[in-house]
Amino acid sequence: MKRSLIMLAAGIFLACPLFAQGQTAQAPSTVDAIRQYYNGVKNNILKAADKMPDDGYSFKPTAEQRDFGGWVAHVADAQTAGCSRALGTPKTPSASSKTTKADLVAALKDSFDTCDAAYAALTDANANDSVQSYRGPTTRLAALAGNVIHDNECYGSMAVYLRLKGIVPPSSEPRR
Repeated sequence: MKRSLIMLAAGIFLACPLFAQGQTAQAPSTVDAIRQYYNGVKNNILKAADKMPDDGYSFKPTAEQRDFGGWVAHVADAQTAGCSRALGTPKTPSASSKTTKADLVAALKDSFDTCDAAYAALTDANANDSVQSYRGPTTRLAALAGNVIHDNECYGSMAVYLRLKGIVPPSSEPRR
């Protein structure tokens, strides 16, 4: 009996690495992971901007809050400034001067075009290059990770506005 248990334990011990080899997936690089996070929040923000009706762009939960359109403009302006700096070609944002859904969504899409280029240009080789950010010099990777964090914070606020209007936020929709 004792010998059988030892043989069983030895067999399991020797077989475990074989099972693990077929089951391990390589984690994405940090650069690829940041791109994935960016694309996820990009999708949520674009869908949120689309789902809010035109008249909802002026909706404010309280007088002290910015309206939904203000959130769209804020994301567009922050992305235009931050991603263009990461590319080394700073642009002056202008979405905050817009008020209609059509104009704000166009500005948002333009800002995502700028960010798409910045994330596409991000590589393992240049991730630690110094770029200018809101708070001064930082690495390209840190600047773009900061953009993802900021976008997620803004989307969280936008999702609340959608819910207050009786609209299910994109991130809460059933998965297909």
